[in-house]
Amino acid sequence: MVAAAETTLQGLLEGAKQYQVPLYQRTYSWMEHQLERLWHDLVRLSDDRLENPKATHFIGSLVLAPSPDNGPAGVQNFLVVDGQQRLTTLSLLLCAIRDHRMAVDGAEHRDRLNDQYLINRYNPNRRLKLVPTQADLDAYVACLDSSAQAGQGPVGAAYEFFRDRLAEPENAAQIERLEEAVIFGLGLVSVTAQAGDNVYRIFESLNNTGLKLTQADLLRNYLFMRLPTRSQTVYNAHWLPLQEQLSSAELETLFWLDLVHREPRVTQGDTYVRQQAWLDRFATEDEIEAEVRRFARLGALLRLILQPDEEKDPDVRYRLARLNSWGTTTVYPVLLHLLDRRSLGTATDGQVARALHYLESFLVRRLLIGRATANINRNLMSIVTEMDKHLPVDQAVHAYLSAGRKYYATDNDVRHAVRSLPFYTNGRAAQRSLVLRWLEESYGSKEPVSAGKLTIEHVLPQSLNPEWRQMLATDLEPSEDVAEVHASLVHTLGNLTLTGYNTELGNSPFAVKKVQLTKSGVQLTQDIVACERWGRPQIHARADALAERIIKYWPGPTSVATDQNEVRWDLMTQALAALPAGSWTTYGDLAALIGTAPQPVGNRLRAVPLPNAHRVLQAEGTVSEGFQWPDGRTDDPIAVLTAEGVKFDEREKADPSQRIDLEELAQLTGVAPDELPKRTPRQRPGEGQSLAEQFVEQLNVLQNSRAAAATLVLLDRWTELGGTLLYGGGAETSCFLMARERGHRDGDIWPATIYPSGRFEVVFQHLSIRTPFDDTALREQLRQRLNQLPGVAIATAKLTLRPAFPLTVLTDREALEALVEHLGWFYEQAHRADENEVITV
Repeated sequence: MVAAAETTLQGLLEGAKQYQVPLYQRTYSWMEHQLERLWHDLVRLSDDRLENPKATHFIGSLVLAPSPDNGPAGVQNFLVVDGQQRLTTLSLLLCAIRDHRMAVDGAEHRDRLNDQYLINRYNPNRRLKLVPTQADLDAYVACLDSSAQAGQGPVGAAYEFFRDRLAEPENAAQIERLEEAVIFGLGLVSVTAQAGDNVYRIFESLNNTGLKLTQADLLRNYLFMRLPTRSQTVYNAHWLPLQEQLSSAELETLFWLDLVHREPRVTQGDTYVRQQAWLDRFATEDEIEAEVRRFARLGALLRLILQPDEEKDPDVRYRLARLNSWGTTTVYPVLLHLLDRRSLGTATDGQVARALHYLESFLVRRLLIGRATANINRNLMSIVTEMDKHLPVDQAVHAYLSAGRKYYATDNDVRHAVRSLPFYTNGRAAQRSLVLRWLEESYGSKEPVSAGKLTIEHVLPQSLNPEWRQMLATDLEPSEDVAEVHASLVHTLGNLTLTGYNTELGNSPFAVKKVQLTKSGVQLTQDIVACERWGRPQIHARADALAERIIKYWPGPTSVATDQNEVRWDLMTQALAALPAGSWTTYGDLAALIGTAPQPVGNRLRAVPLPNAHRVLQAEGTVSEGFQWPDGRTDDPIAVLTAEGVKFDEREKADPSQRIDLEELAQLTGVAPDELPKRTPRQRPGEGQSLAEQFVEQLNVLQNSRAAAATLVLLDRWTELGGTLLYGGGAETSCFLMARERGHRDGDIWPATIYPSGRFEVVFQHLSIRTPFDDTALREQLRQRLNQLPGVAIATAKLTLRPAFPLTVLTDREALEALVEHLGWFYEQAHRADENEVITV
């Protein structure tokens, strides 16, 4: 049972009463905008009471419960279950009014306001009418006593806010009216529980019905309600220091990380429920206090993870700082475990530092081979529960990361990736920059260049002028062209360096770049400026040198565990068997799919009879010089492919529109997207942005202005046709052109998905199971319509996949208008059944 009554601040505070804010409540947190709003309401109420002295302004409710500690006779004691922020603010406002009036009108106002509303003068053991949480108590008492310390922290800031407002000249004539408005005009509803009611349940119920309390707030509440006889002692000794070290969000992270050590798959949203279930196993206050002590110890360790400069050991501090700068929280569970092992004496500083080095190497090597995010959460969240506890921690971490299919790149993988993979488009931009900066550090320069001034420079520029084209042409093989070679080299690590002159260099001739790079003082440029020219041989030579430096600087997986990381030849066989006639793929795409290099793929295709091996070509669409039928056949592979429907030009290069790329191979074999190398920059959603805003922002960053503008025009035209837009929640925010939304009788349907990185993806795979496009003839009609656009050539073999064309196609005005027309046709087909139904009715 609860009792509710309307009251004023006068009715609440007059008499011998004390209101104690329980330990489980959050600390005072009102911000200036909240104080400003209260002040505005108060001034308006003061003016209203000139015409109507009975005018009031309702400011909310206060939920109270009888305190289990009744204190001295004559003093009513209450716990403030809800509304403590409001009550604390009003008490600070009274302190400010008291001190202002005392300074202006005389000392009698001090005793009057103190005795009536702020203190219990005749009950020294219960002197304060309001007792805030322990963390706020000193600051509040300083304001109450008008001491020199008044004004500190959020409590002091609120007091000073009111002092400043009261001192404004326009308020000088209405101080008395403002005081009366506060005491007699501000209305509250006081809700009081009965003795014996479970205050914790009331608090939890309030949270479930709308109070925005964090899971950390709820867990603190639960812990201290389980400590009825020693809550104050435990709070002062353990919880308060923890709360001072970590923010509310960081506390919640701590409680989640603690769970991950037992339950690797637990989500952060289940933190409170799962921790409560864990704590319910403990029956005594001794056991609950031990848990609070454990949280306090782990909190101090989490603080070191978040603030590595506070770590005492220099090697551990160095490694923590680097992992912190990598920008991923997925390493937190293992970092906390390692520091905990050290605090318990089962690991040394040296072992922890080496384990952290292995973690860094694991992350860097995955980035280098294009697998930065593949299964990263699953792998790192499980490390604490699955690593060998009998080994020293550094060896245990190394062995765990090396075992199984975790994409901890071997030395040979690194050599291949550095030479051939587009490092500049792998992972996040900040992580790519970090790798280059760490490589610069590896030279051990006595006068390192300020990293904050450096940006990534493409030595061979991203756009070629005639001079650069001529330089590349010198190294061409008879069957190669400049564009293909440029594309294969420009984003590789061998062509990248750091410089402070990025915008000045552009596509300047190599001789000009050499001069500026020499001035930069960056060690990474030494082998570049030593060259007389900069073509494929020089880029490959530098890539090979960097690969050896990386191998030495970032240790690879253990030799024993590497043997366990077998290549998925079965997956390659599955992909080859699924390749439709009239299509082809590449050695590189197959290698990326199964986690190896192109050379082993070629070796296996020559040695083992596999289905459709002749459909695997080189990246430029030519048959490999080393191709041979494993069964001894002598057929011309080009003739076989031509008979199957693959088109070749006069240089015997297969039609690129008929190529099945990596993403499409994954679709054919059912491999999840996060298992694939990321070939485009992944943008983090901006805080506070809608998904639509994130899409537009990423589009503007990743595309030129013409392509971005044309894409936005297309979206507007789609909505004019009657379609809607749905945005994906991934790191790259995709946009779905919805013709029917979920809940439609025939299910949702969309013709395409647009990616800011530059792909207009036609979702034939999705359409094949959606009415009416489950009819192959309709999908074929859509394919033929799209193929009328200049630069678009979707092969028939892709009618069950998700082929794509570049957004740059839309920059042609006629192409854009034609695409809108084709999408209009699609929309009509998707809703034809609706029209028929209307006609029937």
